[in-house]
Amino acid sequence: MVGIVIVSHSNKAAQGIKELSIQMIQSPVQVIDAGGMVDGDIGTDANRIKEAIEEADDGDGVVVLVDLGSAIMSTEMAIEFLDREQRERVVIADGPILEGAIAASLQASIGGTLVQVKGAAEECREVSKL
Repeated sequence: MVGIVIVSHSNKAAQGIKELSIQMIQSPVQVIDAGGMVDGDIGTDANRIKEAIEEADDGDGVVVLVDLGSAIMSTEMAIEFLDREQRERVVIADGPILEGAIAASLQASIGGTLVQVKGAAEECREVSKL
């Protein structure tokens, strides 16, 4: 099953998005949070993200959702730390972090491929809330 990693500058935000995704889907999807710095400060840590990716990856790939631009840079660095085979199974979704995490988790729970899970997260960019 495709795993999901939530990268936020805030550890509490990442944990909350993870919790909401898991509760809404109610399926054993591997959603891992990688928010904040090791010392609890605001920021993103490439090593924490790498560890989250490794934990989320069962061989079917990992979709990473990020909150702000520098989270993308930290995630790209984390991906570079992985071995070549694993790097090929990790993608960053260009979608809203909360709605994207829920949509990606749902798609993963029904056996979606890496491309389908990433696509589900990215489709949320187009959904109006009003």
